[in-house]
Amino acid sequence: MAESVALDPVDLHILRLLQNDARTTYRELAAEVGVAPSTCLDRVTRLRRSGVILGHRLALDPARLGRGLQALLMVQVRPHRRELIGPFVERIRALPESLALFHLTGPDDYLVHVAVTDMADLQRLVLDEFTSQREVARVETRLIFQQWECGPLLPPAPGRQGSDA
Repeated sequence: MAESVALDPVDLHILRLLQNDARTTYRELAAEVGVAPSTCLDRVTRLRRSGVILGHRLALDPARLGRGLQALLMVQVRPHRRELIGPFVERIRALPESLALFHLTGPDDYLVHVAVTDMADLQRLVLDEFTSQREVARVETRLIFQQWECGPLLPPAPGRQGSDA
């Protein structure tokens, strides 16, 4: 597990602002948090180098791209062996319908977030790309009615980093 990085209130404010709008300029960030632009640049550079900031992503609307139906696929792989996991993960990640892939504990081995054109396209995806694979034992599908973004992600508040109970 990665080590956590010590962050002060200015770092946290910068992270909160960048998570809300990654296109915010250093000048705008600096003015908002009350530091010089050069100081702001140094802090963001340090946050990148330390691995706190992993990158910037462009958010797209799947419906406007012709993929108006989203679903979560719970996938069980059998046998669940290392030599099958790598190729399975790469195949699923390469699918244009795949938005996110999670390796899980519990009865399902993977959770795949997909965006497709319609129900027929979802059926084709499940049959042709999942259940046709020998290692896929089961696929359960859940349609997504609505989705909300959450955040911003910040470190736990002091005293809330675990349970002493």
